[in-house]
Amino acid sequence: MNIESVLRGLLGIITLVGISWLLSANRKAINWKLVGIGLLLQLVFALGVLKVPLIARIFEAVSSVFVVVLSFTRAGSSFLLGDLVKPDSSVGFVFLFQILPTIIFFSALTSLLFYLNILQKIVYVFAWVMNKTMKLSGSESLAAAGNIFLGQTEAPLLIKPYIEKMTRSELLCLMCGGMATIAGGVLAAYVGFLGGSDPVMQLYYAKHLLAASVMSAPAAVVAAKILLPETQEFEKKLELSKEKIGTNALEAISNGTGDGIRLAVNVGAMLLVFIAFIAMFNYIIRDLIAENIGLNGWVKNFTDNRFDGFTLQFVLGYICAPLSWLMGVCKEDMVLVGQLLGEKTILNEFVAYTTLGGMKTAAVFHEQKSIIMATYILCGFANFASIGIQIGGIGALAPSRRKDLSELGIRALIGGTVASLFTAVIVGMIL
Repeated sequence: MNIESVLRGLLGIITLVGISWLLSANRKAINWKLVGIGLLLQLVFALGVLKVPLIARIFEAVSSVFVVVLSFTRAGSSFLLGDLVKPDSSVGFVFLFQILPTIIFFSALTSLLFYLNILQKIVYVFAWVMNKTMKLSGSESLAAAGNIFLGQTEAPLLIKPYIEKMTRSELLCLMCGGMATIAGGVLAAYVGFLGGSDPVMQLYYAKHLLAASVMSAPAAVVAAKILLPETQEFEKKLELSKEKIGTNALEAISNGTGDGIRLAVNVGAMLLVFIAFIAMFNYIIRDLIAENIGLNGWVKNFTDNRFDGFTLQFVLGYICAPLSWLMGVCKEDMVLVGQLLGEKTILNEFVAYTTLGGMKTAAVFHEQKSIIMATYILCGFANFASIGIQIGGIGALAPSRRKDLSELGIRALIGGTVASLFTAVIVGMIL
């Protein structure tokens, strides 16, 4: 490990812990032992995935499943869309045809694995580790582990009977976990998007995306327990809910397909609307205002033509650049990574990953490390829209907790963002 990277990483961790401490609801009650163990777990995961050959091979084996799933998806998609799903087709890469079908198939597959009780067994192993090492309650351990594989509204199904009685600290832990990790179907879509049609690159990004989701589980707990420390008695028993997605395997697949279609349509619609809004906003501030006062020319000179004028991307990049530098990103790329962090938080992670894919194709990054760190930073649902999604999704499972969910929404957003940054900074120390 490079000494400068380690020192920058330590500075980044201290900064993130400091920000969380300043925003804490009860600073005196923070369990610093839990915080230390959580960060140590992240470091162990990161060292294992990036430096220990045996663990790296295990992660690569799991990641290869996502690559194989992509080939299954293409088989189904090609039946409906023919050559349109081929990356080298005459129409080129089309997000609608080549990425969104992955979400639908993987959602159906996840539902089937959930129905067969396979996913729950995998979740239980991760939950047991966090329950024993971090001394968490049974419900928040299961929720944190479930969020590694399931979405922020599906993972709570694992602990549905307990949500009504969870403490506010446990509830925030559940919400932060949902914000800090990504669902399996979305992860598979990112693998296809960042890795393109090259199986080697797909495997490369699948490993990092999977590692990011695993590492962010304890990170979310750390962030939640600093922001809202536990002060009440809680149930330590580790017991999975018997909740099922469907009454038989075919119904589970059908339900998962329906959920996947809704998610894919939602993702496509959000991308269309948000990217159109970015274009509209840039037209107003760059073309109508900045152009007439000579600000665009100054921005081009100041950024050596990296930005084409006074745009939202320029503003977000420079606002978030100091934070991305603290995370360990080199000074040449800190504005680009800052832009991605801003897009993810204000808009959503799909918009940010779309931008990252474009930047990667255009080879604008100074270091490959910056691309990897951006992949970890963006790997989570922490954005303003997710607050509403959690209030609606978790609130449907426990209607009496809607008020608490709405009150904790901003804290969950902060916690999820901090968790993703914890993950990125630890990886940055090791790379």
